[in-house]
Amino acid sequence: MTLSSSMNVHRLGLLVSVIFIILNSTGSLAVASKDWRGLASDTKSHLVKNHESFSRLHMMRRLASASATKVVSVDDYGAKGDGGDDSEAFKKAWNVACSSEGAVLVVPKNRIYHLKPITFSGPCKSNLTFKVYGRIKASVRLSDYDKDRAHWLMFNNLTDFRMEGGGFINGNGRKWWANSCKINKTLPCKAAPTAMTFYECKNLRVADLIIQNAQQMHLLFQKCVNVIALNLLVSAPEKSPNTDGIHVTGTQNILIKNCVIRTGDDCISIVSGSKNVQATDIVCGPGHGISIGSLGAGKSTDYVSNVLVNRARLSGTTNGVRIKTWQGGSGYAKNITFQNISMRNVTNPIIINQNYCDQNEPCPEQASAVQVSNVVYKNIKGTSASEVAINFDCSKSYPCKGILLQNIGLVSNSGESTKASSLNVRYTKMGNVYP
Repeated sequence: MTLSSSMNVHRLGLLVSVIFIILNSTGSLAVASKDWRGLASDTKSHLVKNHESFSRLHMMRRLASASATKVVSVDDYGAKGDGGDDSEAFKKAWNVACSSEGAVLVVPKNRIYHLKPITFSGPCKSNLTFKVYGRIKASVRLSDYDKDRAHWLMFNNLTDFRMEGGGFINGNGRKWWANSCKINKTLPCKAAPTAMTFYECKNLRVADLIIQNAQQMHLLFQKCVNVIALNLLVSAPEKSPNTDGIHVTGTQNILIKNCVIRTGDDCISIVSGSKNVQATDIVCGPGHGISIGSLGAGKSTDYVSNVLVNRARLSGTTNGVRIKTWQGGSGYAKNITFQNISMRNVTNPIIINQNYCDQNEPCPEQASAVQVSNVVYKNIKGTSASEVAINFDCSKSYPCKGILLQNIGLVSNSGESTKASSLNVRYTKMGNVYP
């Protein structure tokens, strides 16, 4: 579902996972709910109010500026799209668009623009749309990233910003993968750039883009508020290291919808400081599944709450829906619902691991842990590539609590029985639960 540019009052579909905000013929907003029992009532109320106000403000500002749209093409500022570096032209075009009222910055189709690391900073004069019709590719020279190895395209401090257009964002990551310590064990482990980072943005929409072959993570939302990520195709080879599809950190009120994610790491990863996160209509695989965490690394205090994953299809992933926390940390992961999910040939379909250890040396046993509570698994069916289809490995000191399994059916790829393993967990079963 997409937002109609003509704002057809009978078809405005800003679907916030299971919240439908519909613009009626008088221009008022009506709200209906569907299948969101996993969320607390105060969370539902907060989500509705937040997205109502966001949508109303967003529409009013765009209507006010529609008649005075300034179109800024990167070609007009020197971009050639001929294999050379177009970074300076993009910077110039951005500065003009950002300082204009209601501008549209355009990357024309049928050309490939090569960029070094670049930051698109706000605040801008008013709402800004970045239309990517063509292809943007990253510089392959590692020396171009000497000043900042963590970012390629950075969008910083923007409000009412849209990025869309159906074009391609290509991180050109193969050289970075070859130099990863996970591929070549003799090399030291070093950071690699995230392809697209949105930092401290508010009222943000990223839609209708193809993001591929990131140097490391593909799309990062960090410390953002009110985000819609819609109709995205994210892809990298299955063996590409650390190429998470969409990574959410310190971000509140985010909807991820209608996305196909096939990478070498988590399709979606949600980490500390994230709240009111919804992912719906997701296709995932290959990859490492949909993850909460990791949390608590280095004895950190981390918080994640109010997460809904609804209508997802996972295929050939190394995990299904996963919560992972390190020993020694603190904080919580709570009010989380995974529902209406199909799995095919998935290893570890349902897993909570409070003893996560992603390092060469064994992790020592520690008493403190991130508390995992109020987690719902509902209507999850399919086939498991591992004998253990449900695995709850929870902390002795902080057992998992408030876990609900409802209508679960997971068998082996051959149709044979699977097993459930549980340690230090309190859970309830409803309906048919197998294993």
